[in-house]
Amino acid sequence: MLKIVKTSLVIAASTLAFSNAAQANDINEALANICTIVQADDKGELRKKMRSVQSDYKLKLRDYYSGISCNGQSLIRTALTSNAVEVGTLLVKQMPSKELAEPEADGKTLQAWIAEQGLQSSPISAEINGRI
Repeated sequence: MLKIVKTSLVIAASTLAFSNAAQANDINEALANICTIVQADDKGELRKKMRSVQSDYKLKLRDYYSGISCNGQSLIRTALTSNAVEVGTLLVKQMPSKELAEPEADGKTLQAWIAEQGLQSSPISAEINGRI
Protein backbone atom coordinates (compact mmCIF):
# COMPACT_ATOMS: atom_id res chain seq x y z
CA MET A 1 0.00 0.00 0.00
CA LEU A 2 2.79 2.45 0.90
CA LYS A 3 4.55 1.63 -2.37
CA ILE A 4 1.41 2.53 -4.35
CA VAL A 5 1.11 5.88 -2.54
CA LYS A 6 4.78 6.71 -3.19
CA THR A 7 4.46 5.78 -6.84
CA SER A 8 1.31 7.89 -7.18
CA LEU A 9 3.07 10.88 -5.62
CA VAL A 10 6.05 10.52 -7.97
CA ILE A 11 3.75 10.31 -11.00
CA ALA A 12 1.71 13.31 -9.82
CA ALA A 13 4.85 15.39 -9.21
CA SER A 14 6.36 14.54 -12.59
CA THR A 15 3.08 15.30 -14.35
CA LEU A 16 2.90 18.67 -12.62
CA ALA A 17 6.50 19.47 -13.54
CA PHE A 18 5.86 18.49 -17.16
CA SER A 19 2.68 20.59 -17.39
CA ASN A 20 4.52 23.63 -15.97
CA ALA A 21 7.30 23.16 -18.53
CA ALA A 22 4.72 22.73 -21.29
CA GLN A 23 2.93 25.91 -20.20
CA ALA A 24 6.24 27.81 -20.17
CA ASN A 25 6.88 26.64 -23.74
CA ASP A 26 3.36 27.75 -24.73
CA ILE A 27 3.94 31.19 -23.20
CA ASN A 28 7.29 31.45 -24.99
CA GLU A 29 5.58 30.63 -28.29
CA ALA A 30 2.83 33.19 -27.59
CA LEU A 31 5.45 35.88 -26.96
CA ALA A 32 7.84 34.75 -29.70
CA ASN A 33 7.50 37.72 -32.05
CA ILE A 34 6.92 40.45 -29.46
CA CYS A 35 10.32 42.03 -30.19
CA THR A 36 9.43 42.35 -33.87
CA ILE A 37 6.10 43.92 -32.94
CA VAL A 38 7.82 46.47 -30.69
CA GLN A 39 10.44 47.34 -33.32
CA ALA A 40 7.72 47.78 -35.95
CA ASP A 41 5.76 50.10 -33.60
CA ASP A 42 2.60 48.03 -34.12
CA LYS A 43 0.50 49.11 -31.16
CA GLY A 44 -2.62 47.20 -32.26
CA GLU A 45 -0.73 43.92 -32.62
CA LEU A 46 0.98 44.44 -29.25
CA ARG A 47 -2.38 45.03 -27.56
CA LYS A 48 -3.73 41.88 -29.19
CA LYS A 49 -0.74 39.84 -28.02
CA MET A 50 -0.94 41.20 -24.47
CA ARG A 51 -4.68 40.45 -24.32
CA SER A 52 -4.22 36.90 -25.56
CA VAL A 53 -1.44 36.18 -23.03
CA GLN A 54 -3.59 37.66 -20.28
CA SER A 55 -6.69 35.66 -21.22
CA ASP A 56 -4.87 32.39 -21.99
CA TYR A 57 -2.31 32.38 -19.16
CA LYS A 58 -3.61 35.00 -16.69
CA LEU A 59 -0.38 36.99 -17.02
CA LYS A 60 -0.03 40.75 -17.19
CA LEU A 61 2.88 42.63 -18.76
CA ARG A 62 4.63 43.06 -15.40
CA ASP A 63 4.65 39.26 -14.98
CA TYR A 64 6.71 38.56 -18.11
CA TYR A 65 8.39 41.90 -18.89
CA SER A 66 11.70 41.11 -17.16
CA GLY A 67 11.90 37.71 -18.86
CA ILE A 68 11.86 39.15 -22.38
CA SER A 69 15.04 40.38 -24.01
CA CYS A 70 15.30 41.81 -27.50
CA ASN A 71 18.97 41.69 -28.54
CA GLY A 72 19.93 42.08 -24.88
CA GLN A 73 17.54 44.99 -24.23
CA SER A 74 14.21 45.24 -22.45
CA LEU A 75 11.03 45.97 -24.40
CA ILE A 76 10.98 49.66 -23.42
CA ARG A 77 14.65 50.09 -24.32
CA THR A 78 13.96 48.38 -27.65
CA ALA A 79 11.08 50.79 -28.27
CA LEU A 80 13.34 53.75 -27.45
CA THR A 81 16.14 52.64 -29.79
CA SER A 82 13.64 51.81 -32.55
CA ASN A 83 11.81 55.12 -32.13
CA ALA A 84 8.61 53.12 -31.59
CA VAL A 85 6.72 55.87 -29.80
CA GLU A 86 3.23 54.34 -29.86
CA VAL A 87 4.36 50.97 -28.51
CA GLY A 88 6.84 52.47 -26.06
CA THR A 89 4.21 54.76 -24.59
CA LEU A 90 1.79 51.83 -24.24
CA LEU A 91 4.43 49.72 -22.50
CA VAL A 92 5.25 52.52 -20.06
CA LYS A 93 1.56 53.03 -19.26
CA GLN A 94 1.06 49.29 -18.68
CA MET A 95 4.00 48.89 -16.30
CA PRO A 96 3.69 49.77 -12.61
CA SER A 97 5.55 53.02 -11.91
CA LYS A 98 7.50 51.33 -9.12
CA GLU A 99 8.97 48.84 -11.60
CA LEU A 100 9.87 51.60 -14.07
CA ALA A 101 12.16 53.11 -11.43
CA GLU A 102 13.93 49.82 -10.62
CA PRO A 103 17.25 48.82 -12.23
CA GLU A 104 17.02 46.46 -15.18
CA ALA A 105 19.20 43.42 -15.90
CA ASP A 106 22.34 45.51 -16.46
CA GLY A 107 21.88 47.34 -13.15
CA LYS A 108 20.85 50.66 -14.73
CA THR A 109 17.47 52.28 -14.35
CA LEU A 110 15.59 53.34 -17.46
CA GLN A 111 16.23 57.01 -16.67
CA ALA A 112 19.99 56.45 -16.28
CA TRP A 113 20.13 54.41 -19.49
CA ILE A 114 18.14 57.07 -21.38
CA ALA A 115 20.53 59.80 -20.20
CA GLU A 116 23.53 57.65 -21.16
CA GLN A 117 22.11 57.08 -24.66
CA GLY A 118 21.08 60.73 -25.15
CA LEU A 119 17.41 59.88 -25.65
CA GLN A 120 15.96 62.45 -23.23
CA SER A 121 14.04 64.16 -26.04
CA SER A 122 12.03 61.02 -26.83
CA PRO A 123 8.29 61.13 -26.07
CA ILE A 124 8.75 57.73 -24.38
CA SER A 125 11.28 59.31 -22.02
CA ALA A 126 8.80 62.07 -21.20
CA GLU A 127 6.16 59.41 -20.45
CA ILE A 128 8.57 57.58 -18.14
CA ASN A 129 9.43 60.80 -16.31
CA GLY A 130 5.72 61.53 -15.91
CA ARG A 131 5.09 58.11 -14.37
CA ILE A 132 8.03 58.03 -11.94
